[in-house]
Amino acid sequence: MKRTINTEKIPIKLWTERIEPGALKQAKDIANLHFAFHHVAVMADCHEGFGMPIGGVLATRGVVIPNAVGVDIGCGMCAVKTSLKEISRNKLKNIAEQINRIIPTGFRHHKHPRDASLMPGTKGKMPVVEREYEKARHQLGTLGGGNHFIEIQKGSDGYIWIMVHSGSRNLGKQVADNYYRKAVNITEKNYKKINSPKQLSFLLLDTITGKTYISEMQYCVDFAFANRKIMTDQVISVVNDLTGGITVSDFINIAHNYASLEKHFGQEVIVHRKGATSARSGEKGIIPGSQGTKSYIVSGKGNPDSFNSCSHGAGRVMGRREARKKLDIKYETERLQEKGIIHSIRSRRDLDEAAGAYKNIDEVMENQKDLVDILIELEPLAVIKG
Repeated sequence: MKRTINTEKIPIKLWTERIEPGALKQAKDIANLHFAFHHVAVMADCHEGFGMPIGGVLATRGVVIPNAVGVDIGCGMCAVKTSLKEISRNKLKNIAEQINRIIPTGFRHHKHPRDASLMPGTKGKMPVVEREYEKARHQLGTLGGGNHFIEIQKGSDGYIWIMVHSGSRNLGKQVADNYYRKAVNITEKNYKKINSPKQLSFLLLDTITGKTYISEMQYCVDFAFANRKIMTDQVISVVNDLTGGITVSDFINIAHNYASLEKHFGQEVIVHRKGATSARSGEKGIIPGSQGTKSYIVSGKGNPDSFNSCSHGAGRVMGRREARKKLDIKYETERLQEKGIIHSIRSRRDLDEAAGAYKNIDEVMENQKDLVDILIELEPLAVIKG
């Protein structure tokens, strides 16, 4: 931990020396919520979000805040080690091309719905999931856009790894938007005296709406995992077919946008992780870098000050529009080419996902040495993005 701010209702503990003004204001806003518990934790990759900073960890008593989870509910990472130790550039190109053919990216979905047996099971009343269920079957096994990616990587352990970063697609957004609107209406109607930003509107856990949100949120977490798992299996199949046969091991899955009931500092609380991942003692996790930089397989240290959490990645230093406007496409592509990386920057519009738009992952990892131990460093070989 780098420093603590003690000017608000509860302390703010930060794993970074530098935090943008907008993100700092949001951290102070959540620290002043009357139901916020113990302290707020701000991870090393923190940047401004919607209502709550990305890279924020907030524990609450008796309530859940939809915007403290975010719109891409259950977004996260999968990684798996293959038995390969080397792979040629020509094979990497063929693998990337085949992945692009079989896995829809960006706004594209499957033309035909995936088998219902691949979808998570439903329990209880979930109106948004029920409404969006058939559409979600078309989205299952699709990458999406933004910072989502598939990478083929070379590990410091000598093996080739596969990594997938994706979320709950439009299903998660529909759930998030629906319950944010409900939270705003309920908060404005019943809690007018609470002086907190509209974006931090909340739902009581012991109400039907609060319980239903938790159920639908968890369904989205499960859907996001199913989505990543299907893509991971497809990539494994492609690599297997094009390299003459592989085995895989060390499968890891971790989410970074969700809320869960946990016990901290002697109390049962709802821990919101928005752009942060669980890092319990001995728990294996994944911290990706930006396009063209290292990613890490880590082991959590179970630091109570972070509510057993760590960063979910490198974290942005500039917004998407700013990156497209300011970054030099020649410089960004040349440094990828110098490393021999098969990348996804084709035009200026792709610069929002260039390494220059993100924090230095080495600095981020240095700032959270008390949260995780690095097990394996992963260098990118090929990057597939929407």
